Amino acid sequence: MKTRFLALAAMLYAVAVPGSARMYCGDTSINQHDFRTVPDYFLKLVHSRHFTDDIEQGIRGESGTLGGDLEYTLVHIPNHPRALNTALRLAPRTPSGVLEGAKLPIECYFERAVRFYPDDSNAWLMYARFAYAKGRQGQALDMLQKGLEISPEDPAINYNIGLIYAKQKKFEQALPYAQKAYALQFPLPALKQTLVKAGKWVEPPPLPEEKAEEKAEEKTDEESKAEARREDKPGEGAAPAASAPPAKP
Repeated sequence: MKTRFLALAAMLYAVAVPGSARMYCGDTSINQHDFRTVPDYFLKLVHSRHFTDDIEQGIRGESGTLGGDLEYTLVHIPNHPRALNTALRLAPRTPSGVLEGAKLPIECYFERAVRFYPDDSNAWLMYARFAYAKGRQGQALDMLQKGLEISPEDPAINYNIGLIYAKQKKFEQALPYAQKAYALQFPLPALKQTLVKAGKWVEPPPLPEEKAEEKAEEKTDEESKAEARREDKPGEGAAPAASAPPAKP
């Protein structure tokens, strides 16, 4: 079953990512890990030398340049959500498209994340946000739809799909995604405000009690895992982008 799912995810990658982007971003690196299964010892090693608080905030590097350290993190853990979020924030400040001290274009970090781990819905969300920021709304929407096929109950993905439709003034198409995002307790109000202003907002029906309990249990489990991972290193409590992304994809 897992093999079939990964094959489907690979097909989704091939459809959503242009061939030109897949040609220059490199192959699997030595000692590469999936963020969801990376050994704790390796994650702590990378965080201590190549993804410190200063690197995450885009201030300065630790073992070398900011770009070099961030690239090291994303080459060895391509779907690292917080590192991808840092790359996303640095992109507008990098006209050349390549961070100082890095070898790969910033877009390669997102391309590698979905190519190596096409079953990671958060990787699709992050690449979609990058594409949207570059004005590629159609590509961003395709990527979000791929993420939604993997995680249909992800509030951030539903929110961002609704946001793109709302920006295109396709309010009827935006509404069901917005309703689902808010029914799943997504915190940002911008999408709802846009639909209210357009006279298109309708309150979503409440989640079934059983599903609401499941979401609460999932949140508790995720918080417990996050706490366990950062207990040895204070200051690493930033939530993954999929949990609370900026208002734009």
